[in-house]
Amino acid sequence: MSDALLLLTVNFGGLLAVILLLWGIATLIHDVSFIDAFWAFGMVLLAWGTWWQVGAEGAHGKLLLGLTSLWGLRLAIHLTIRWASHGEDPRYKKILALSTEKRKWSWAKTALVMVFLTQAPLLFITCLPAQIGIWASARDPAASVGIIGWIGAAAALAGIAFESIGDAQLDAFRKNAANKGKVLDTGLWRYTRHPNYFGDALTWWGIWLIAADLGWAPALASVIGPVFLTFTLTKWSGKALLEKGLHKTRPDYAAYVARTSGFVPWPPKAR
Repeated sequence: MSDALLLLTVNFGGLLAVILLLWGIATLIHDVSFIDAFWAFGMVLLAWGTWWQVGAEGAHGKLLLGLTSLWGLRLAIHLTIRWASHGEDPRYKKILALSTEKRKWSWAKTALVMVFLTQAPLLFITCLPAQIGIWASARDPAASVGIIGWIGAAAALAGIAFESIGDAQLDAFRKNAANKGKVLDTGLWRYTRHPNYFGDALTWWGIWLIAADLGWAPALASVIGPVFLTFTLTKWSGKALLEKGLHKTRPDYAAYVARTSGFVPWPPKAR
């Protein structure tokens, strides 16, 4: 696994260099919100960086590269458009303001430590299934995709579709001025309060299954990726943080929470 460690070290070094460049841009525009779009695009860069280093020609590697690129580019474009349309994310503005006041740091230092240097390792860990899977595929390029791998591919595609549809439904809802202050509870949002987060998790569990199809070593070495992502989306900075704010700004949100699944899609409870 020494060559895998070298590959991951190179990948992380490249990621850190890009992160520092983006931090420099953020200090110029005084806004860090675009880091959300880079979260997705950064994983595309890591997958292609792995491909460039090992020259993987195996079926698993191609599948991993394609699915990671499809997921990451779609989400990065979506989040970039949202940032360009709505401006600075209030969540980051609040985090930076509180941290700057508490620690007496400059805005630039706070942004570097609290946002950019925090995002880099978390992004890297989440993307381990794609990185390790492409590496493992290069070591056994003749390996055909088995049932576990195809289940993973189907899950990843389903996750991308679920997230894309959920995002489109939310965008359409927000564009209607009559919906201001209301809760979206139709379409996929009728069955889960967070179809976008669920789609993210399903995609990366699917990508992990493709890597796991190559053997127990890639499976064990990369399972922390989807585990960490699922924890983040459900317990840390995703669902938990978002819902805290929605309870304050949406009068009907408590009733929506009472009848709608918090993550895994499920028929709503009777009203």
